[in-house]
Amino acid sequence: MATWEHTDIVIDGKTVKAQAPIIISASRSTDIPAFYADWFFDRLEKGYSAWTNPFNGVKSYVSYENTRFIVFWSKNPRPLLPYLPILKERNIKCYIQYTLNDYEGYQLEKVPPLSTRIETFKLLVKELGVGSIIWRFDPMILTDDISIETLLDKVKGIGDSLLGYTEKLVFSYADIATYKKVKYNLEKSGVPYHEWTEEQMQEFAAKLSEMNRERGWNYQLATCSEKIDIEKYGILHNRCIDADLITRLAWDDKRLMDFMKVKVKPMPSPSLFDDADDLLPEGAIRLPHNQYFISMHKKDPGQRALCGCMAAKDIGEYNTCPHLCEYCYANTTKERAIENWKRHQQNRNADTITGK
Repeated sequence: MATWEHTDIVIDGKTVKAQAPIIISASRSTDIPAFYADWFFDRLEKGYSAWTNPFNGVKSYVSYENTRFIVFWSKNPRPLLPYLPILKERNIKCYIQYTLNDYEGYQLEKVPPLSTRIETFKLLVKELGVGSIIWRFDPMILTDDISIETLLDKVKGIGDSLLGYTEKLVFSYADIATYKKVKYNLEKSGVPYHEWTEEQMQEFAAKLSEMNRERGWNYQLATCSEKIDIEKYGILHNRCIDADLITRLAWDDKRLMDFMKVKVKPMPSPSLFDDADDLLPEGAIRLPHNQYFISMHKKDPGQRALCGCMAAKDIGEYNTCPHLCEYCYANTTKERAIENWKRHQQNRNADTITGK
């Protein structure tokens, strides 16, 4: 678990301690952009929010006074659009992990029509830039009605639509047996799911890689928290909260770079016989204005073993997402998520998402 600097905040005349993270994750636990964007930006203005630890129930506070970067996670980030100027005013950079699946007609998730979500993707790219919106098709789920070929066809449709709007596709194989509550909820809803075999994973990876090449996408392909090694197909293990991408997008933020221990250096001067790129050290990544940095990734030890993310403070809470996806790992039950959502709507100014 990352250890963040602490600061004092005043609540109802009382001084309390709060974590003051540099990097915020909003959020792996719920869809803040889709359902809580107004709440989040209200809390950003007030300077703090509260968070309840899902394991011990202890309430703690998060101050935003040091925040320099936010990683948003969403299936419908359209509500973020009017708030993006606020981040610019505060010199806070961001990128968005945008889960853009196509399970229309399969009753697996409650999201806007695919065409609307693709339009949202493009609007966000217009505001933030191509590298700032990452496409996720997550998870890849197999059922009696959804085969490997079905999934590849769905990916093809979205991939063609996003050409020129994103650099990367991140996916995972639905690992249902690992999550008992997911298994329970799928069975309760009568979803005839299938577990992926390693042979099927390899087959899908090979065909996806071929599609990526033949259709001229040339997306970076990566898996999220997967044990299987499919690098022979050009598919890497992803770092969803990625120090390299954060540096590319916010290299000019000295405080953030100091926190991440990133050194931005001038490009070496080429000779008559050498190109500047040939003189770069191993692991170098180019930046604007003839600069570069060396990729240096440190995994957050507080995350699961297969997660490649760097440290960030997640401000969401479980059992609060009204998308009600059948395969959701963040909601114990749909009923509990709806209950918390209704409470939030009655207490929209609360310092917690749940309104408690």
